[in-house]
Amino acid sequence: MESAVITLRVNSRIKAKLDKLAEATRRSKSFLAAEAIERYLEVEAWQIKEIKQGLKEADAGDFVSEEEFARIIKKYAG
Repeated sequence: MESAVITLRVNSRIKAKLDKLAEATRRSKSFLAAEAIERYLEVEAWQIKEIKQGLKEADAGDFVSEEEFARIIKKYAG
């Protein structure tokens, strides 16, 4: 995969954590930062997809019935 260079600023606390993790894992700071960004983007994309799906269902009136909702609450709330 082709790579590209980006530059970003982080506070000194985050940089120190990244330095420690890079040393402990024997990975480059660049590798760890790229991995963290990739994970973040995957989670955000998933969340946006789920929100859009939920809005689509809500617009279609696809809601849980009051009885089913009460059953779910009782199951998990005790």
